[in-house]
This record gives sequence, structure tokens and C-alpha cells, in this order.
Amino acid sequence: MTSEQRISPIALPDSRAQRVLNTLLEGSGVTLNGEAPWDPQIYHPDFCSRILRQGSLGLGESYMDGWWECEQLDEMACRLLLHGLGERARPPADRIMYRLQAGLLNLQSKARAYIVGEAHYDLGNDLFERMLDPTMCYSCGYWREARTLHEAQLAKLELACRKLELRPGMQVLDIGCGWGSFAEYAARHHGVSVTGITISREQAELANERCAGLPVEIELKDYRELSGCFDRIVSIGMFEHVGHRNYETYFQTVERLLAENGLFLLHTIGSNSSEISVDPWIDRYIFPNGVLPSARHIAAASEGLLLMEDWHNFGPDYDRTLMAWRDNFDAHWHEIAERYSQRIERMFRYYLSVCAGAFRARDLQLWQIVFSRGRGARYDAPR
Repeated sequence: MTSEQRISPIALPDSRAQRVLNTLLEGSGVTLNGEAPWDPQIYHPDFCSRILRQGSLGLGESYMDGWWECEQLDEMACRLLLHGLGERARPPADRIMYRLQAGLLNLQSKARAYIVGEAHYDLGNDLFERMLDPTMCYSCGYWREARTLHEAQLAKLELACRKLELRPGMQVLDIGCGWGSFAEYAARHHGVSVTGITISREQAELANERCAGLPVEIELKDYRELSGCFDRIVSIGMFEHVGHRNYETYFQTVERLLAENGLFLLHTIGSNSSEISVDPWIDRYIFPNGVLPSARHIAAASEGLLLMEDWHNFGPDYDRTLMAWRDNFDAHWHEIAERYSQRIERMFRYYLSVCAGAFRARDLQLWQIVFSRGRGARYDAPR
């Protein structure tokens, strides 16, 4: 589609697909070719039939293909989810197929652990450096007193350090260290030594550069390969890649590595439902083999291994974080546009916007959970 063709949306052909889609949208506040900024403007006559056939996968792919535009994608997604169109946007055949795969296969096995690193995190450090703030945190910021994204990410890192009760000289393990944001902050401001692991070569390379001169060691390694003993363990934004078949193994690993009086902080996106399902578009284009845990999943997998000391939900903060990332992405895209396709640009803009809408609708949560071994010590979680 050319920019000239996008000036005005097309008149949608009268079809069964259009009538069904309009019926589904009734009461949502979202109208095809409507006048509100959250109304999608349609540029392809097959839009309705594609959405009915492919659900959320077709919605995301057709946006990447330029079949439609929307000024406020985030608000569109929020309204659709509040209207109950989340699960209904996933064709039954796709849901059944995923459940069969998840039941028969370990989609997050050790052999498959590096797939998401290669597909997403290795896409290009230059892209993420422009989207994120200087800490390179790729997880929810803490906006309680913050005014900017950078302040929110620093507040999140400090909050995690305070919850872990870090003291100089401690040995800390960072499972899923990303670009080294927590490792660098904790070593620099709390005097601890950190071992960080990631499944992304690009992340490991940049994390080592950022942590040069600090007592930090970054390794390209799966969590199941770890050994040793650590005073504190932290995992920020990694548990979403573990998978339900591996939750017990994950907590057994943490329990095995955690010192007698140690603390473990788990920072993860959470699902409101314990049903094992994924959004097919997110699974294909953003986080392959990712699946979100529920509160029940986490409680069951940790039971008998660790004592849950504190559960902190600040899910609404992820809406604000994602919108700040999208603002950064939009503001700096021109600096890297020649190295990436327009399809990648639209993919990221859709991903950031729709996920912001999901947190706004409270369809997704963000949890920080602190565990101990429960050996008689008292724990008071800071806020």
C-alpha cells in the first residue's frame, strides 16, 4: 500500500465476515472505520475474512502487512479485551493444537532454550538501546514515585535490591540477566558480586561490556546447567520463558543453589488463568515458546521447596513502561530504519501497543515475589 492509498479507508464490502465482525464488536466501543482514535481504519477488502479465519494472529499479521491502521492501538486492544474478545480471538483449532503440543512436548526444553534468544533478543542491540532507557532494563519499571522511564527502572532495580536485603560481599545469581542491568546496578551500588546468565549472545556481549571492571561474571547458559551456592538469587523477566512443564525443575534448581539463609526474588508477568495457552501472534513473532504462569502455577511449583514471603503486584506499571518504550521506539526509529525493514517497525509498534493495552485492561499482571527457606527468620518486604 502506498501512503496515498492510506489517506482514506476503503468501504468494506458487505459480506458475512463483516457482519459477524461487527456483531462481535458491538458494545466494545471499537468500530471499523470509525471516527475515534482507537477505531481501526481498513485498507484491504479481505480484512474481515482474514480476522475471522486467523483470529489474533491474522490481526497482528495484517497490521504488519499494512492492511489497517489505528491511531491508538493500545486503547483499541484495551477495549477489545475489556469486551471479552481475548480468548475468542484465538481460533479453537489453534488452542487445541497448542494444548496438544504443550502436553506431548516440552516446548521449553534445554535443547530449545536458546530459540527465543536467537529470534528476539539477538535481533539487534542497536534497536533495544533506542527503545529502552540507559539501564537497558527490558522489564516493568516501578512508577510509584517516578516521573520518567529511567527513574522508574532505577526504582525497580533499587526495590529488588532492598527486597533481597543485599549487603556488601554477598554472592548473587541473576537468572536471565538480560543486558546486565540488575547485575551492574547491584554490584555498583550494593557492593555484591554477581553471576548472570542469559540465553542471548547479543545480551551477553553487551552485558560484559557494561559490567567491565565490576565483580560481575556474565555467562551464556541455561538455568538447568547451574551449580554453586548463592546468598541471593534474582530472576527478572525470565520466568515467562520457563514453561509449565519445567516450573518444578526451575524451583528445584533455585532451592539447590540458594544458601541456608538466602532470599530469592522472582519478577514475572502473570496470567489471570491457569489454562495453558499463548497468543499465537506473540508466540510466532515476539517470544517463541513463551507462556505466562498463573498464581496457582507458581504456588504449586514452589510448595515444599521455598517459603513465599511476599507477593507484590504492580501490573498497571507495565502499561506505562510499554508506552514509554513505544515513545522511545518511535522517536529513534529513523536512526536505525535503514538496517531494519518496515515490517519490523510495524511488528514492534504493534507488540508494544497491544501489550500496553492488555495491562491496562488488567488482562495481564506483573508480580514480584520473594521466597526464603523459612528457617525462622522474620522478613518484612519494603515498598
